[in-house]
Amino acid sequence: MAKADIKMPDELLERLSRLGSRTDAVAERVLEAGGEVVLEKVKSKLSAAVGKGTKYKSRSTGELEGAIGLSPVKLDRNGNHNIKIGFSEPHSGGVTNAQLANMLEYGKSGQAARPFLKPAKSASRAACIEAMQRKFQEEVDGG
Repeated sequence: MAKADIKMPDELLERLSRLGSRTDAVAERVLEAGGEVVLEKVKSKLSAAVGKGTKYKSRSTGELEGAIGLSPVKLDRNGNHNIKIGFSEPHSGGVTNAQLANMLEYGKSGQAARPFLKPAKSASRAACIEAMQRKFQEEVDGG
């Protein structure tokens, strides 16, 4: 599965560190705001990729598109806050949603790749950063 990292801008990280005890809660809300922007773009790109340009009639059930979502914000072992976009399981067709997404993203024998994750990451980067900065400013001004 493709991995997409969008890092918080350094200026935003510096300002976050000055929040003291509120840092973790604000960081979570800021990441959620950015994650929602990227999630919407991934959903849009996935929807455009599923069942399009196939040799045979699409058998898409919409299950893959319905399984995509945001994880809760978690702290990794390095102390970094992370939020992920992924697929809930299980899938009824005998393969996992992650496997189906991988086949779409990279293709397989007899099926051309129809990338949706990488283009979504590129297309949503600026809007994600803007949403995170806006949410951060709201938190700082409101708190």
